[in-house]
Amino acid sequence: MSKKTVVLGASLNESKYSNQAIRLLTQAGHDVVAIGRSTGQIGLINVQQDLPKTIENLDTITLYLNPTHQPSYYDDILKLKPKRIIFNPGTENDALSHLAQEAGIATENACTLVLLRTQQY
Repeated sequence: MSKKTVVLGASLNESKYSNQAIRLLTQAGHDVVAIGRSTGQIGLINVQQDLPKTIENLDTITLYLNPTHQPSYYDDILKLKPKRIIFNPGTENDALSHLAQEAGIATENACTLVLLRTQQY
């Protein structure tokens, strides 16, 4: 089952975990919206700089963004109303996690790559 996923903190650098996650997500058949500092392409996915205001049927936002850079995205993340937010290692953020849970959004401290590779995504 395809899960529409936003990768926040997408990198064009192939050695970065966000880049690897985008590739694995698309290989697994998930629709991906990639948001990063630089525009470009990862496979067939266009990397955008701005988080869209609406995304239909959004399942997951997976974070690859340092917690110090997350606050400017709080409102937009919450308005998108994903079913869950995955905090990848190094992105854990108690403040955003609390806000999300108050808004009825599930949060998970996990590694998207591991979840995909173990078919738990």
